[in-house]
Amino acid sequence: MLGPADREAARRFLAEDAQSNLFLLDLVQSLGSPPTPGEAGAELWGAWRRRTLLGVAAMRPCLVLAAQLPPAVLEGLTAVLAGVESGLMKSSLESAGMLWRRLELRGRHALVDRVERAYALRVADARLVDPPAGARLREASTNDLDALVEAARASLREEQRPDPFDGDPEGFRRWVRGRLGRAHVIEQSGAIVFVGYADVRRPEGWLLQGVYTWPAARRSGFASAGVSSLCRAAFDASAEHVQLSVVEGNEAGGNLYAKLGFRPFANLRTILFA
Repeated sequence: MLGPADREAARRFLAEDAQSNLFLLDLVQSLGSPPTPGEAGAELWGAWRRRTLLGVAAMRPCLVLAAQLPPAVLEGLTAVLAGVESGLMKSSLESAGMLWRRLELRGRHALVDRVERAYALRVADARLVDPPAGARLREASTNDLDALVEAARASLREEQRPDPFDGDPEGFRRWVRGRLGRAHVIEQSGAIVFVGYADVRRPEGWLLQGVYTWPAARRSGFASAGVSSLCRAAFDASAEHVQLSVVEGNEAGGNLYAKLGFRPFANLRTILFA
């Protein structure tokens, strides 16, 4: 298991492919720090040969394997991660496939199993847009909590994923509240119509997640404008790129991001299991 003393070695290893390892880079930075309210603390493992770090993987808050691991390293790290009883896994197709075979042998079953395409945008390629007339772009505030809780639940329902709010309403609200500082929203006529979160904000890149447009406001330019706003904030902060992922088959989402200048760079597999 990696600790704060391993932070620099892990950072150097992951920085060799910072675009593919952006989420892990952010977790490594948090080693030894208290977790955000409503979220699990980071638990990362490393594969070593003497004092040389050969691979990194996260066990918590979700299962993630570093990109392009050698076969022996991948074999060793998946053996460790296969002990997890339930959770969310997200990695490259090859790595996720090996890990999932081990998890299935231990009796795990998939609640959600899907392929996603990861996209990245660099400032030279950006074709960002402004919001529609009368719309107001701003950072989220505590007054938005109820609306953003409902948006998070609606997004889960649309993806046919379990809704944690049903079993732990206060815990779910704490989780959304902990993300408010990462969210941008668009208001139209006094109502929120778009939300998106920059869950990772690093010099190497920003990771956007939780992008959601209220159904009645779709196909009106709010998603393009909201994502553009987050991208402008990233580039103003000197981030090298912005990335996000789109579920396979969501051609509308892929086309939207392509028009803004995003380019695909990886295929990922996401599995929610119990």
